Amino acid sequence: MGAEVVRSSEATGARIERLVTSGTFSLDGGTWEVDNNVWIVGDDAEAIVIDPAHDAAAIAEAVGDRRVLAILLTHGHDDHIRAARETAALLGAPILLNPADRMLWDAVHDDAPDREIVNGDTFAVAGELLHARFTPGHSPGSTCFVAPTLGAVFTGDTLFQGGPGATGRSYSDFPTIIASIRDELLTLPGETVVCTGHGDATTIAAEAPQLPEWIARGH
Repeated sequence: MGAEVVRSSEATGARIERLVTSGTFSLDGGTWEVDNNVWIVGDDAEAIVIDPAHDAAAIAEAVGDRRVLAILLTHGHDDHIRAARETAALLGAPILLNPADRMLWDAVHDDAPDREIVNGDTFAVAGELLHARFTPGHSPGSTCFVAPTLGAVFTGDTLFQGGPGATGRSYSDFPTIIASIRDELLTLPGETVVCTGHGDATTIAAEAPQLPEWIARGH
């Protein structure tokens, strides 16, 4: 199955495509089968790839002959980053990661990411700007990317349909992820589409009313 277009902008011609890839996630001695969302943002000429999980060849096929400006990582868990170097080699693009997740990267790769992501960074592609928002909790360096013209936010594993990402493993913290979601994500316009690291997309309006329930649940 190839990439599907999930959202587009008449103003800029940019679009969001989703490719689902399958593999494993390992941490703290456990390994699980997972399906990941790989996001491609751009137009017919250029693109940015977010979280190139599992299958570099499939990602390169979905990108086609477009020039890839950057590979952005929402966080450093191995399902999201293990194929990053191979994907970067196929696409000729730099890999960017928040340095607070460097220990997770170093557990998988022998070399450093090409560049660091800093809170507030912007990345231009196809007339769109992606804005980096630091959202720790699922991991220390978790970062979301807001695309205002496209009306979307790429949340990695920070926010899913139905609640926050997992915080019961190493380097994660539940109060921190709740603060990140409350202060950095639920403040976005309600119609903003939440493009998640796994599973179906949702909207800010659909998730915001559930915040008290998540806090009461405590995980």
